[in-house]
Amino acid sequence: MYETRAEALLPRARFIGRLARHAAAAAALVAASLGMGMSGYVYFEHLSWLDAFVDASMLLGGMGPVHTPETTGGKLFAGFYALYCGLVFLVTVGVVLAPVLHRALHRFHLMKEAAK
Repeated sequence: MYETRAEALLPRARFIGRLARHAAAAAALVAASLGMGMSGYVYFEHLSWLDAFVDASMLLGGMGPVHTPETTGGKLFAGFYALYCGLVFLVTVGVVLAPVLHRALHRFHLMKEAAK
């Protein structure tokens, strides 16, 4: 997927394509997580889809839920979903930054090899 140490730096157009693929993968993860969160709030807390969207998106954004869970199942779901959202945030940042960091490190390595 990524070029090796012996290969030249990826051309800018292909790098932008790689960035787009990584951004699409991150967006798909966030969309799937949002759908899962909305479904959980509708099922466990009997919220409307709009209220479930607000709660799930606020948790995914790191802000916290708007509605306080009232049922035992809702409280358990909200707790586990909040933990999951923290992991999704870290994974999403990693997926988006991976091509940028790889390109920077690859460029440094090529500069080091050229200086020899």
